[in-house]
Amino acid sequence: MWMNDYIYPKVFRMRSTLFLFVILVSGFLTGQTEADDQLQAVIDRYHDHRGPTSGKIWPTWTEAEARAETGFLRGILESLDFIDQESLNEQNQINLDLLRLQTSDDRYRMEFGANTFPLNSEGGFLAGIIYATANRRVRHEASWKGYRERLQQLPAYLQWQQAQMERGMRAGKLSPKLIVNNCADQIDRMLELPPEETMFFLPVADAADDYAKQLMPLVRDTVLPAYRAFRDFLRGPYLDEAPAEVGISSITDGKAYYEQRVRYFTTYDVSPKEVFETGQREVARIRQEMQDIIDELGFEGSFADFLEFLRTDEQFYAKTGEELLRHAAWITKRMEGKLPEYFGHLPRMPLTVTPVPDALAPNYTGGRYSPGSYRGNRAGQYWVNTYNLPSRPLYVLPALSVHEGVPGHHTQMMLAAEMENVPGFRKGMYLSAFGEGWALYCEYLAKEAGIYQTPYEDFGRLTYEMWRACRLVVDPGMHYFGWTREEAVQFLAENTALSLHEVNTEIDRYIGWPGQAVSYKMGELKIRALRARAEAQLGDQFDIREFHDLILANGAITMDKMEQLVEAYIIQKKG
Repeated sequence: MWMNDYIYPKVFRMRSTLFLFVILVSGFLTGQTEADDQLQAVIDRYHDHRGPTSGKIWPTWTEAEARAETGFLRGILESLDFIDQESLNEQNQINLDLLRLQTSDDRYRMEFGANTFPLNSEGGFLAGIIYATANRRVRHEASWKGYRERLQQLPAYLQWQQAQMERGMRAGKLSPKLIVNNCADQIDRMLELPPEETMFFLPVADAADDYAKQLMPLVRDTVLPAYRAFRDFLRGPYLDEAPAEVGISSITDGKAYYEQRVRYFTTYDVSPKEVFETGQREVARIRQEMQDIIDELGFEGSFADFLEFLRTDEQFYAKTGEELLRHAAWITKRMEGKLPEYFGHLPRMPLTVTPVPDALAPNYTGGRYSPGSYRGNRAGQYWVNTYNLPSRPLYVLPALSVHEGVPGHHTQMMLAAEMENVPGFRKGMYLSAFGEGWALYCEYLAKEAGIYQTPYEDFGRLTYEMWRACRLVVDPGMHYFGWTREEAVQFLAENTALSLHEVNTEIDRYIGWPGQAVSYKMGELKIRALRARAEAQLGDQFDIREFHDLILANGAITMDKMEQLVEAYIIQKKG
């Protein structure tokens, strides 16, 4: 996972550096066709459009604005349908593919009323307020006025969200009680603080004292009472009607909604049943591979006994944060030395290994990738969490390092950052089936590269793979097949080495974000299947460096487009 992909998913500015094999796939570049001109006109129309939230401090809209937006999105889709996609150049085929995916999803969610149940395990729109507030800094009078206006309009935004949720209540579309209680608890924790210790004072922490003094009555008398009223709504009429069932299928038309979310997050046509059955097969396969390692080690005891051994034996844990960082850096450098064997083109951006900041570490994941910036002269950062070392096993560090660093998120994202002339709608798009599927594939690739030096490290790789495979079972299990939360918790706990705390927080995340969790493993399986197909059909002509360059050459793409590119590559290589 890379930073902010939950609240603020995005993709980075790209430069179209087409490699030789991409030219072979695309055919030699020719002039603009009529279809290319038609698509450019649609893209221009899309970019010039001012949506219902344009120019607003907080993202709200009226029913009339929503109807107008739905009509606009339908118009874009109709225009795309009239374009002869086969006549487009390769880059425009990708542009059309992604514009259709995003526009179709925006239209579907607006027509379905997805904004009428806007909560998730981290708070949903409430978390968005936290990020928007905590990342601001008041430096001068103009920024103070802007921040003050944001807070002055915040009560109206909370009231608007409540009105949307009341619409959802009337339509039978509500968040489950578990999520509602989590969000109400989040507000309670804030209301228990003195006003000056709430997040709303963070932007003025380094500003002149008079700004904090001016802020106090606004927060105390306006903002916090608005939160209190929203909390009372959650704990009162909303909670009374919220479903006890955790799955999205419990709401009106929930099964159809989940089917669409699975298609969107995987980016191809696959059903929840197929995902569920794929997960069961993968769990069984990985479990056997894990057992093979246990047998190889000569461990006497059950699978659960082995997991307990891994969780408690001191040999698997660093004694200091510095030791953990040294291990991560050494793994990263070893993998970097292998990259030329597997890639023909690599990003210019360097990667550094650094600890998660102390302020974030206690509630942070084991590691994340923070993208570098060519414009900002900032290297990519692989963040390693050195807090609570007994929860940071060394045997999973190789898999984590190649996932977050090289050849995972760093390689993928920084190659994308070197591309140019990408339409604006792609700059804010993050496709987790592609990005997370690639990073998970890299955990497998590292085994081929010899990065896992002990059976325990290979077991750590399988632990991570099992975690993602279990998602294919528990996510549709809860959202489509009526599993209870307890059944999902039990399944994840019995099949992974995750702590019970991690198991519970993971399950709550899946409950509040239907469909997203299946994208990791489904994306990885697609990449591995396409590689196997290319290897089988090309034999000695298969070049692993060309294959990897092909997958990463165009930034984020759908799985269907990836399959088309690989098929065209195979045909061209066969000659």
